[in-house]
Amino acid sequence: MVLTVMNPSRSPADSAPREARVLLVDDDRELCQMLGEYLLAEHFEVHSVHDGGLAIAELRTGDYELLILDVMLPGLSGFDVLRELGPACATPILMLTARGDDVDRIVGLELGADDYLSKPFNPRELVARIRAILRRASSRPGRGTVHDVLVHGAIVLNMGTHQVRVDDASVALTGAEFRVLELLLRSAGQVIARETLTEQALGRKLVPYDRSIDTHISNLRRKLNLEAGRNPEIKNLRGSGYMLTLADA
Repeated sequence: MVLTVMNPSRSPADSAPREARVLLVDDDRELCQMLGEYLLAEHFEVHSVHDGGLAIAELRTGDYELLILDVMLPGLSGFDVLRELGPACATPILMLTARGDDVDRIVGLELGADDYLSKPFNPRELVARIRAILRRASSRPGRGTVHDVLVHGAIVLNMGTHQVRVDDASVALTGAEFRVLELLLRSAGQVIARETLTEQALGRKLVPYDRSIDTHISNLRRKLNLEAGRNPEIKNLRGSGYMLTLADA
């Protein structure tokens, strides 16, 4: 069953335009109801399902601009949903994880989530994370736009098609990984601070113990074969940040 949260106090005439359609997946029905009402007041249209199988079916048949996905679900877990959707899923994904569970956050990011939020959380932070993700998604070039193609050694990143190729082989990256790689390519040979990468690629401030960028960098090294000793490589300059070395270095 799909739960659509509506606000009976509002009429179609006086309701503000919706910012986005959001699919909320959590088996806590009371939490879904509360978040749905809160997000509706912030001008989002919210649909809720309560298990992983329904989430996959709804996402494939519905037109959603964001998926909010809890890790702990009956039947298919949030991780199973990510595996089923694959890293090339076009819908941005915000994971809900248990507080302090670094493993959940790392696995979620590795499987394709764009961002995560630990429970319990402030609904205002949830809205801020949602809007940051949507801003990044809407900033991608559309049809009719002159697209950037960034080339660095064997790496080719196409901003228009949102595709990455290495040695002419397509490589599937998540949205966050794509943005991190774009920043590294545009500043090849220069160090980019972790704070800058977090703000520009993830759309939020870096906070203590936040290892999201490090996880995305690790994924890029593995997927693009940019490990230590390769040419080019992504170097970690302790205390400074990350740098993509020059291809001819």
